[in-house]
Amino acid sequence: MPDTPLSIGVDFGGTSVKFGVLYRSNIIDQAPPISTPDFDGPDALIEAMLRVIGDLRERHPRVEAVGVGVPGFVHFEKGIVHNLTNVPGWVAIPLKKKLSEATGLPVVVENDANCMAYAEWKRGAGRGLQHLVALTLGTGVGGGVVCNGKMVRGAQFGAGEVGQMSIDWQGRRGAYGNLGALEDYVGNNEIGADARQTYLDAGIERHLAECSPAALAKAAMGGDEIALAIWDSVAAKLATAIMNCCWLLNPQAIIIGGGVAKAGDILFNPLTAHLYAQLSAPFKEHLMILPARFGNEAGMVGAAALALEEAGVVLQP
Repeated sequence: MPDTPLSIGVDFGGTSVKFGVLYRSNIIDQAPPISTPDFDGPDALIEAMLRVIGDLRERHPRVEAVGVGVPGFVHFEKGIVHNLTNVPGWVAIPLKKKLSEATGLPVVVENDANCMAYAEWKRGAGRGLQHLVALTLGTGVGGGVVCNGKMVRGAQFGAGEVGQMSIDWQGRRGAYGNLGALEDYVGNNEIGADARQTYLDAGIERHLAECSPAALAKAAMGGDEIALAIWDSVAAKLATAIMNCCWLLNPQAIIIGGGVAKAGDILFNPLTAHLYAQLSAPFKEHLMILPARFGNEAGMVGAAALALEEAGVVLQP
């Protein structure tokens, strides 16, 4: 491996915090993850994170920066975590300052969906593009936007949250008070609950586990007509939000990752049909709908790449 600077990527989740040392988009070393709920408050967890980062630096002295992707609202420039999803006590935490002062390294703290978008833009399915929207479909729906070759973060660094876009002005009330938010219809739990009700309405008893996206994809691939109809409904809802993104941003590509996207053609085929039915010819003739390259490592890869940029090492497309 060339004598190239390395970076540490940290994927901070509600269940665990994962660490990796990266050479470009390749994870060359990983530390055992630490359990997020095991620590009482931010200070104890940050101390544990610093110990792991220190161990990795001892093994890899060429580490020049640290990037952290977090599932919540972040002030990107200041590195302040305003709040974290499903992690109590993380309110107004100056994570960038704490980590940089302790390590002496440049540190980036960014929303995890933006990290995924950055990874796909720089090293994944969107490599070389100037305009894209990246979505990650899981328990929630995250998003990131690249326009004119730059990440779009917005005035309060909250841009790109496609999961909070409304697909129904009279719809379900979301966690932030917004009506009809996309993620309240196509998140893992919502897909499962809606699918179970659909089966019950058809006189078929199904356990929620049998209505997970993975189980529904398997059933649809086996020809289950109800499962196929459920995926068509999910695709139609997703297409509505993406259609709005296309008319607003006119991207070259929509890049979709996350657990729900593992359904593959069962999702992508009806999604393309529903989306193209709502776009004019110039848009759909030049729009690519692409599966993400990176899986569960996307946040780590993006955070590490952003950290190198902060350190002055820009990864060229």
